[in-house]
Amino acid sequence: MSTTKRSRRALVLGTLTALAFGATACGSSGGDPLGGGSSASASSGSSAGAGSTGGGSGSTVVIGSANFPENVLLGSIYSQALKAKGVKVEEKFNIGSREVLYGQLQSGNLTVLPEYNGALLAYLDAKSTAVTTQDVNAALATTLPAALGILDSSPAEDKDSLSVTQESADKYGLKSISDLAAKAGEFAIGGPPEFKSRREQQFKDVYGLTFKEWKPTADTTANALKDGSIQVGNVFTTDPKIVQYKLVPLADPKNVFGAQNITPLVNKAGVDATATAALNAVSAKLDTAGLTGLMKRVAVDKEDPSAVAKDWLKSNGLG
Repeated sequence: MSTTKRSRRALVLGTLTALAFGATACGSSGGDPLGGGSSASASSGSSAGAGSTGGGSGSTVVIGSANFPENVLLGSIYSQALKAKGVKVEEKFNIGSREVLYGQLQSGNLTVLPEYNGALLAYLDAKSTAVTTQDVNAALATTLPAALGILDSSPAEDKDSLSVTQESADKYGLKSISDLAAKAGEFAIGGPPEFKSRREQQFKDVYGLTFKEWKPTADTTANALKDGSIQVGNVFTTDPKIVQYKLVPLADPKNVFGAQNITPLVNKAGVDATATAALNAVSAKLDTAGLTGLMKRVAVDKEDPSAVAKDWLKSNGLG
């Protein structure tokens, strides 16, 4: 996944809302997790009718995904985990962004989506100040319409980070953003062109950091870390280049970057206890480092997401 995401990588919907949700849904390797931006009408629309989809009584759970590789991989993990428990599943992957997917979940055309809790809350309530996983999920519980709900969040997060090379981490004892305070004045930091205007003052206020130089490295941030043209970079935590280049995302104990835990969003009428338990079991096992490794296989090694998902489920006793 590229380093410009969520609000920075909003997808142009065009006529997607008029398209049927079938096997010919368009695909893309980019786009922010389920699209960016907020929607004033996000809580409106028709609710799922009882029995329109479901995890019990012989009905089918319809797993959707956005049109970027990580979300397709997560959708495949969810799908195969449910099948392993005898749940009937239909896959509708590579559909589009959140603006399309959310309405389809409300209507009952989709049953389950792999979501990112912080981005979902921002979509529903742009004014929310929740940043921790617990607070974000509590806010979602009161903001989502009655037909929809979230299941257990995984420890895995696809979120902003300040990352350094393993060499820098070892040399300067860097484990968290706080540890940069002694060296920031000597370091160049890179990220998307808007990263400086969005974060410079926040890093000063929260962590006391003043960097020597800010460079607009955009999608080449990880490469710039590797070649030494920057010493700190804004890399997303499941970017496969973290594994490929042996980068170290620094801990963020003061929550400059809010929670973005991967979380199943469901149409409540469509999931029974068996489906819920299967999806929660996936969340319990999925962590950021593991997902980053899986994404290297998908995005760098070009392996089939379904095969990668199968391997992960088997290795974790879920498939």
